[in-house]
Amino acid sequence: MSHTPRKLMVATVTEHHTRNPKGVRPMTTAPVPIPHKRPTKLLGSLAVAYLALFMTYAALVSVILPQQMRLLDADNAVGNLAIVTSVSAFATMFVQPIVGAFSDRTRSKLGRRAPWIIVGAIGGGISTILIQFGNSVFIIGLFWVLIQVLLNAFQGPLSAIISDRIESEDRGLASGITGAGMSIGGTLGTIIAGQLLSQIGVAYTFYGVLVIVVAILFVVLNPDKSSTTETHEKMDWGAFFRGFLINPRKHPDFFWGFLGRFFMTLGYQAVMNYQLYIITDYIGVSDAEAGNIVSILSVITLITTTIANMLAGRASDALGRRKIFVGIATLLIGGFICIPLISPTVPGILIYGACLGLGYGTYSAVDMAMMVDVLPSGEDAAKDLGVLNLAANIPQTLTPLIAAALLGAFSNNYQVLFIYAAVAVVLSAIFVVPIKKVK
Repeated sequence: MSHTPRKLMVATVTEHHTRNPKGVRPMTTAPVPIPHKRPTKLLGSLAVAYLALFMTYAALVSVILPQQMRLLDADNAVGNLAIVTSVSAFATMFVQPIVGAFSDRTRSKLGRRAPWIIVGAIGGGISTILIQFGNSVFIIGLFWVLIQVLLNAFQGPLSAIISDRIESEDRGLASGITGAGMSIGGTLGTIIAGQLLSQIGVAYTFYGVLVIVVAILFVVLNPDKSSTTETHEKMDWGAFFRGFLINPRKHPDFFWGFLGRFFMTLGYQAVMNYQLYIITDYIGVSDAEAGNIVSILSVITLITTTIANMLAGRASDALGRRKIFVGIATLLIGGFICIPLISPTVPGILIYGACLGLGYGTYSAVDMAMMVDVLPSGEDAAKDLGVLNLAANIPQTLTPLIAAALLGAFSNNYQVLFIYAAVAVVLSAIFVVPIKKVK
């Protein structure tokens, strides 16, 4: 559905050009502004879709896949996990911008985004179910690449819907709601995965079915206008791939935002991807209790993340500010990551989880709104958002390799991971400062 800018949405009243008996012209009614209608169902559906998608991401990356690697070869689990996740991250590096560019030009009765959402979700869900049968690093890696490629094909067009169908004044709320979906989904996914640690086949099947069902319901409940009559210029693939090179002079705000997200992911994922191993190898929790600790940690993080998400998103819209929220949240995350260095205990890791939830909940609530506001082009929103997602995909390629190298160099001392992560996140805060288009 198309949206008329709010300032142009007025109701007009026809003036009658007759005069009353005294010759007085009747008063002409001034244009009456039509109240802005918030797309409540679409916002709720986006929250649920992001919830399901990030439940799946977090559960598989943080718990289920690492556990499958431990069961396959406990002695080489860290190295094997690094190989599989790095290869998959590299393979998916350009999926979102390429799918985004195709979806920008897709002509179908379901609209531009829906076909890609459906294909990505169904393919990714089936691959998630099948990975449980992998009995070697190669087979598991193959399925993991398929999962990442297809779920990224789902996520790319989904993220473009904020730019397509939600007006600027509601994007802070939309970012907060989808951020809440991502944060709560990541936490909830980890909780469930922790309880299914000894039943990874059940876990893979649950998350595969979840993604498929949610994607289909999203498309059915939020039909888009047909794009069959839309016309687009012929795709210039040379210009498209040159578009991956962000010009800092032409689009400085997008460039700084890209670097900010890049270093946030580079640091944050270093500790999140190794959460299970940190709890067992660094904190010293037994394998039998690790699932429960993961679940408790996730519940605590869920509560603080939810509070921060909802408050930060609304506050950002009310104040008309984005950058200050992202910058402060990033600095807080950098500080909170250091808590396990001071207290490498179960209480310490739980306090760390609570504080990290507050910081990352604030960050995720506002960062997407800020980045949508600094996109280079509204017409190529899906492609540009796909380019932005390279700021997450490239670090996901590098982080497992960096983490494995650091752990190898420092005799599996996980303290080095926390130090590295904190430094990367603080750099992220610094890169947000030069952004000028948003406050």
